[in-house]
Amino acid sequence: MKIMHIHFPHDPPQYCGPELVLTFPAVVDGERVTCSITAEALEDHFGAASSREEDTLRAFKHHRDKIEHAARKLLHELGSKPVRLHSGYFRFCE
Repeated sequence: MKIMHIHFPHDPPQYCGPELVLTFPAVVDGERVTCSITAEALEDHFGAASSREEDTLRAFKHHRDKIEHAARKLLHELGSKPVRLHSGYFRFCE
C-alpha cells in the first residue's frame, strides 16, 4: 500500500452560502485537493451556533485540528479526490 503525504495549508476556509459548506485545501502527494465540511456538521459536532458564515468560521477555527484529522482519514480512504465531511461521518466515526 502506498503511503500518502497529506498536509493542510493554513489558508482561511471559504464559505459557500448556497451549499452551506466551508471549503479548505489539502495537499495530497503534491496535488491540491478541495475539502469541505457542511454547516450542519459544524453545528452538530463543533458548536457552531448557526449555519451563518461567522458562526461556521468560528467553529472551524476552534476545531480545525479535529476537522483536518477527519479529512485526512477520508482522504486516505478515497485517495486524492475532493472530500466533503457531513454530520453523519462524525456521528459514526468518532
